[in-house]
Amino acid sequence: MELFFYFFIFLFGLIVGSFLNVVIFRLESGEQVVRGRSHCRHCRHILEWYDLIPVLSFLALGGKCRYCGKALSVQYPLVELATGMLFVAIFNFQFNETTLYFPPSTFHPLLSTLYFLFIASSLIVIFVYDLKHYIIPDKIIYSAIIVSVFYLILGRIWEAGLPGSGFGSPASGVLGFENLIILFNPFIAAIAAGGFFFAIVLITKGAGMGGGDVKLAFLMGLALGWPKILAALFLAFTIGAICGIILMLLKKKNFKSEIPFGPFLVLGTFIALFWGEEIVRWYTGYLF
Repeated sequence: MELFFYFFIFLFGLIVGSFLNVVIFRLESGEQVVRGRSHCRHCRHILEWYDLIPVLSFLALGGKCRYCGKALSVQYPLVELATGMLFVAIFNFQFNETTLYFPPSTFHPLLSTLYFLFIASSLIVIFVYDLKHYIIPDKIIYSAIIVSVFYLILGRIWEAGLPGSGFGSPASGVLGFENLIILFNPFIAAIAAGGFFFAIVLITKGAGMGGGDVKLAFLMGLALGWPKILAALFLAFTIGAICGIILMLLKKKNFKSEIPFGPFLVLGTFIALFWGEEIVRWYTGYLF
């Protein structure tokens, strides 16, 4: 039964991944995301339902358009598969006595899961778009930040047990110091991460980081809280440095080449989301 449940979640993730591909391509072309039927990007032919089955249609067509024969981007199946696997991972963590947020959340697990599915979807779009176009789309990042702020305020009200919240929280109804720390944890992490990147932008005059990275770091702080944000940033810089060295050794890039940092921040976020606290404990234990 559990295996069937996760298979269903994986299929749901594939479908969402297919929609994320539409978002990515239409952000690029300037088309309306929710209007107009899907079409081939080469010949503009309207696609039928059997052309839009996640992963399977791509494989059945040999990675080519049924109507013009032009090659389809491998982005289609990769985004769909990545979304499916991330959705399964999020559900697995949320419903196996493991929390994806620090400190442990008593907020409704379904609402919490929906939030993280939304954040994961937004980060996938940011990852691909920044990798392709060296820019983080404001429409995605601002939407994710706004949703995060509302989610965090709602969740912290639930946990703090404020009178009149309407959620029937069993807490005492007194917003003490500990609850204040819980309430402001993600906002402090967001301001610290965003401020750190903003300082880099000022010091390097935009050569080291861009404004999109500042906004993404702020979102990371909201989604991860403290101390997971530390693990995410450490991982992002480490993975970015390793990839940069490899690209230079392969003569694909040089010291003056521009490399988008958003994808590394997204990778760091995903790793820290699931194993951030373990990484922080390991690292601090290694140092001390």
